[in-house]
Amino acid sequence: MSFEILTYGFMHRAIIAGSVIAILCSVIGLFLVLRRYSLFGDALAHSSFGGIALGLFAGIYPLWTAYGVSIASALIITKIKTRYNISGDASIAVLLSSGIAAGLVIISFSGGFTLDIFSFLFGSILLVSVDDTVAIVALAGVILMIILLLFRQILYSTFNEKQAKVSGIPVEKINYLLIVLAGLTVVTSIQLVGVLLISALFVIPNVTAIMYGRSFKQTMLISMSLSVFSVVAGILISYVFDITPAGTIVLFSIAILAVTMGIKSAGLLSKN
Repeated sequence: MSFEILTYGFMHRAIIAGSVIAILCSVIGLFLVLRRYSLFGDALAHSSFGGIALGLFAGIYPLWTAYGVSIASALIITKIKTRYNISGDASIAVLLSSGIAAGLVIISFSGGFTLDIFSFLFGSILLVSVDDTVAIVALAGVILMIILLLFRQILYSTFNEKQAKVSGIPVEKINYLLIVLAGLTVVTSIQLVGVLLISALFVIPNVTAIMYGRSFKQTMLISMSLSVFSVVAGILISYVFDITPAGTIVLFSIAILAVTMGIKSAGLLSKN
């Protein structure tokens, strides 16, 4: 591989934006995985697809409408789940299917699939602009700062919600906040891997890291490291071989998970 590609401006932007998104997805994703909400990111991505279609149809920047629709959908479905005692997987299925259905209907009204739609479905990290990179870094910084400030409360409510309530932690508000942050993270990440593969960034590095980590913080650090490695390697390899970055990134993550599972099956991996 020629190191010349590392001198290109678009490659700098792709690696910076991709690495920041990888870290953000690992942090938010770990909380979701531990709460048994692994597919919630996927459901949010599919609901944001309806927002993207709405934005393209109305002539508005699609990511703005995607942010609004994604967050609103997450809050509504969470409220319905709580009020009507619907199981988590059922509520996620409702959110996922409704987002895709709404998006398909809106797209049919606007003349069918276009190049813009496909870029959001499969990601376009190599085309990210300077303004997009700055926006991604800034938003990720805000989200991570909120997580850091409320880390104890979020962590406590993740592992023992009932005890957290007894301790005076506003669990319901924390849950809604985490959902909003997940919605923001999902839409921001669409530029990297697209709507269809977004859940991979939330789930796969964290599932792998859980097999190695001896503590929550260690697991989070391992997850972030694996995610960043997969993203950077995927971007570089995809450019060299002229293949899709999104698929390459996810395949790297899956390969690391497969190797980890093989090591664990052979009895060579122990967290003790």
